[in-house]
Amino acid sequence: MTILVKTDTIHRIMKKDIHPKSYRPVVFEDLNNGFKFLTRSTVATEETIKWEDGNEYPLVKVHITSASHPFFTGEERIVDIEGRVDKFKARAEAAAKAREARMNAAKKVQARHARKTEKAEAKKTTDKA
Repeated sequence: MTILVKTDTIHRIMKKDIHPKSYRPVVFEDLNNGFKFLTRSTVATEETIKWEDGNEYPLVKVHITSASHPFFTGEERIVDIEGRVDKFKARAEAAAKAREARMNAAKKVQARHARKTEKAEAKKTTDKA
């Protein structure tokens, strides 16, 4: 079976001039293990670092790279980038405090209602007498 393709009827379907032209060398640093690598990028950053070749390059700090990601390292570990466990614990603690505050408020309302009922009962007994 032979497939014939007419090359003169193929049209470009990709858009022209949509990619940036300002690629420059940039150092990326893994915050988990300190691994650094130099590559080209258009990312904007304020920080710089002196690289092994003596030149200074823009620095981008990232939470995870192939040097620390469990899929690439083969390690089975929990990756907690931004303190997710701590955030969960703080949320649970705040919920417990809010629940306690609601219970205390409900007890105060019940006590106030009980006092009003007692006063009303006392007034009825004194009015009858």
